[in-house]
Amino acid sequence: MKTITTTDALEAYCLEAAKHDYVTVDTEFLRERTYYSKLCLIQLAMPGTDDSNAVLVDPLAGDMSLEPLYTLFRDTSVVKVFHAARQDLEIFFVDAGVFPEPLFDTQVAAMVCGFGEQVGYETLVRKIAHQAVDKTSRFTDWSRRPLSEAQAKYALADVTHLRQVYEFLSDQLEKSGRARWVAEELETLTSPDTYTTAPRDAWKRVKTRTNSSKFLAIVRELAAFREEYAQTRNIPRSRVYKDDALVELASNKPKNHEELGRARLLLRDARKGEIAEGILKAVAAGVNCSASDQPQPDRSRDKLQVNPALADLLRVLLKAKTESAGVAAKLIAPAADLDAIAGGLRDVPALKGWRREVFGDDALLLCDGKIALTAVGASVKVVEL
Repeated sequence: MKTITTTDALEAYCLEAAKHDYVTVDTEFLRERTYYSKLCLIQLAMPGTDDSNAVLVDPLAGDMSLEPLYTLFRDTSVVKVFHAARQDLEIFFVDAGVFPEPLFDTQVAAMVCGFGEQVGYETLVRKIAHQAVDKTSRFTDWSRRPLSEAQAKYALADVTHLRQVYEFLSDQLEKSGRARWVAEELETLTSPDTYTTAPRDAWKRVKTRTNSSKFLAIVRELAAFREEYAQTRNIPRSRVYKDDALVELASNKPKNHEELGRARLLLRDARKGEIAEGILKAVAAGVNCSASDQPQPDRSRDKLQVNPALADLLRVLLKAKTESAGVAAKLIAPAADLDAIAGGLRDVPALKGWRREVFGDDALLLCDGKIALTAVGASVKVVEL
């Protein structure tokens, strides 16, 4: 197996890859001790039946530039194939602001082709390529050099088997006419918003038990400080303070270091220095936030009267019809949308787009071009289109 350690060698490989219809891609990285993922290895493979045209790219080798790879990513004549691409794409977007185009994600495609929700790579390889993937090197320190033979073999298998998986799924999509279904799902994966966390918006990920605007204003300021501190120092958010400590601080609203020291859930390092100062300033900013600037939670569904029997029936019908149609139910309607429909709402994502239509008062959930579920008032029925 070949390992690329220079920019010239990477450029030569990518120029050859550009002659093919597709290239399979995977990465190995570490993130336990950093805010941003540390890229440790890139695996690439051109079409083929063995590993002769598959390589490992070592981004930790000297001053090698990844620009030849990014040039290949921008080449729209070559499909870039990943499995569960989100974390891989985040690495490349953060590093160079680039997304592979066009992109094919075999996990997304598998959901459309009847393999269930978030199916794993090993499962697809077993069912499609009829091969077993050695998992012994899954949890390893990919930053250490040299790589062992077992590590290299494991990493390379992530792109060599992927070729057969891609070819099978691509053929299935062509036959079923569902390629556009995959394309819509991939729009989120290739949106910069998916990988950009503005400190001012970080509070939206923090789970709280209250929707009080005053309380959320403090949560927002504490989350914003934590996010900015973690980003600038490239450390995990949890190294600053965890969510439970953040919520405790927002509830107790410490005004000085003495009160801050009484926080039960705060890490020792956060009780002093820059973090402590940042916490006190954030709490003060949240407490003094004007009413007009306080976060306004979405209360549109607070008074929603969900008919539990109708919601359960929708779930059962959706599961039955999506299984028969060979598509993951998650792609048609998440549980929250089914509850909303059962509560009488019709302005929900599940009722829009290529899989959903609304005809008057009848809310239709399309599973494919022929079968639908319709919720009208308190009744549910199956419709053959």
